Amino acid sequence: MQRTLIARLIGTAIAAGLTVALTACGGSSHSSGLPTVTMMVGGIDKQIYLPYQLAEGLGYYQKYGVDMQLSTEQQGGVGAEEAMASGQADMAGAWYEHTIEFQQSGKDVISVAQLSGAPGEREMCANNANVQTPADWKGKSVGVTDPGSGTDDLTRYLAARQQLTTQDFSRIGVGEGSTLISALQRGRISCAMTTQPTVAAIEKKNLGYSAIDLASTDGAQKWLGGVYPAAGVLAQASWVNSHKDLVQKVVDALVATMHYIHTHSAADIAAHMPPKFVSNSLITKDDYIKALDQDKGQFLPDGMMPAGAPQTALTIDQQAGKIKQQIDLAKTYTDQYVIEANKTIGSGG
Repeated sequence: MQRTLIARLIGTAIAAGLTVALTACGGSSHSSGLPTVTMMVGGIDKQIYLPYQLAEGLGYYQKYGVDMQLSTEQQGGVGAEEAMASGQADMAGAWYEHTIEFQQSGKDVISVAQLSGAPGEREMCANNANVQTPADWKGKSVGVTDPGSGTDDLTRYLAARQQLTTQDFSRIGVGEGSTLISALQRGRISCAMTTQPTVAAIEKKNLGYSAIDLASTDGAQKWLGGVYPAAGVLAQASWVNSHKDLVQKVVDALVATMHYIHTHSAADIAAHMPPKFVSNSLITKDDYIKALDQDKGQFLPDGMMPAGAPQTALTIDQQAGKIKQQIDLAKTYTDQYVIEANKTIGSGG
């Protein structure tokens, strides 16, 4: 999604402590003796980006033969997809739709694995908002992360599907986490689009309810008209083509992680995440587990790009006015590494 959607972190200090200096080693050896790959994630402590860190917690990167150096976006800093496109990182844990935007600007970036089939967002509305569908936004103020952000794109698209124009309601940038919660609590907005763990914090404080579910593939189908390919593994096509063996190792590790997510409980998953991710100023560990159990359906079981999902992403970008050129979607992703990974995982590898 837009960098402004994925860059925002809940608990910047947590993320900062986990950020690793990027050197874009491109396959050089590290102290482990394994080839090194660097990946920046768009917000590594957020549940929508859970698989990248979970793979580390499970030991899968090393198991499949790669020394993965993870880092995370910092608010106001370079975006994960920008770091990858400029060579500061080998890969990006970011939304698939960036591949479409890069193609329009003449850069060849592809998704080599798709980890989620929904944005992972929920439209959280104040208890007295009386909002059940986007049509109910008429005459109200609705929170987005920032103007032009991914949440702004989704909000405008949802409204357009209900025959609402941007003149029918107001969109206000409220950030995320504590600033979003404050705007909702003070009545500055009636609703806002956000992810876990902010969703859980709003519910725990009894400040609002989930009116629109974009945190599951079923929800994406209902409200967006199709499965939406959100978190993926992005890299420059030139890097992929010159590091095929490394790409396969990374995809093997992440596909194994997707299998783990779909065969284990939220509590099992939380046990392999950094403690500060699952218990912090916003939520307790129990809150985290409950939230993950609620929204685990956004994660795909096998890393494959869902049929029709790229077109859904393109349609939303076109509606938002971001894409004005012809896009060759076949060049924005590949399933070849995921297919091989599933063979490996399926055979007990």
